[in-house]
Amino acid sequence: MPLAQYGVSSFSLDRQKGAGKNRWSEKELASLLMGITRFQIDCLKVEVHPDRESAGRAAAQAAAEYLRQLASAQDSIGVVFATGASQLEMLRALVSVGDIPWDKVVGFHLDEYVGIDENHPASFRRYLRENLVSRVPLREFFEIDGGSSDPDSVCLDYAHRLHAVAPQLCLLGIGENGHLAFNEPAEADFHDPADVKIVTLDSTCRQQQVAEGWFGSIEEVPAKAITVTIPALFRIPRLILSVPGNRKAPIVKRVFQESISTHCPATVLRTHPDATVYLDPDSAAQLNEVAAR
Repeated sequence: MPLAQYGVSSFSLDRQKGAGKNRWSEKELASLLMGITRFQIDCLKVEVHPDRESAGRAAAQAAAEYLRQLASAQDSIGVVFATGASQLEMLRALVSVGDIPWDKVVGFHLDEYVGIDENHPASFRRYLRENLVSRVPLREFFEIDGGSSDPDSVCLDYAHRLHAVAPQLCLLGIGENGHLAFNEPAEADFHDPADVKIVTLDSTCRQQQVAEGWFGSIEEVPAKAITVTIPALFRIPRLILSVPGNRKAPIVKRVFQESISTHCPATVLRTHPDATVYLDPDSAAQLNEVAAR
């Protein structure tokens, strides 16, 4: 994948290996031999791994190391988890990593459909119970009750819990329409006064849920959802994003190329002080088409 056009820290084979400061570092050489490419777009760090599974493992390892670091200095660690097909490899790897201080982790999730039963196959509460909560001994996990008859109260209560815990890590993805959590292009607000709110899902988002197999048709996908907002997300000091698969290639290109705006909400990731996105060759397939920055 030709990445020299980025003019950043991607590896280049024409580096003068015997010329003092231009010599390969051990970390760079190891990454090169493993087929990993690292570079940066504005503040956003990017890693491209050889396949979907290795990208998930790398994201999980980064999260595990950060959790161990936090646990050495504090008794409680807030972590926000995303759901969906893009997170499966990372979560499977994460729950298999040893020595993670799960007993200190207070968990949250990013979003949930309004009006969906907790046992529905597409429920994010069910997803996280099956792929996380039932597999590791978390101290506590707070669910978003999408089935409540009073979703406005759910938003206020969840915002209060988030504020009280002040999460320090978020594991998330990027939607095909550029959303972060369920902050759709028409709903996203980089200065949102709310921490949690109800949004209307657009057709691209709803079609993605069908394409990933969570629903049988777009008519089955709920029209509304509860989501953590972008300002609340950006108060979290560390973001680790898993974005694999060929369906994500167009939006990855847009995130790196377009001006930062709510037309593609994930472009704002380029301003976060500590965000890293993990790609595979499929999701990185269009990066060689991005003009030099």
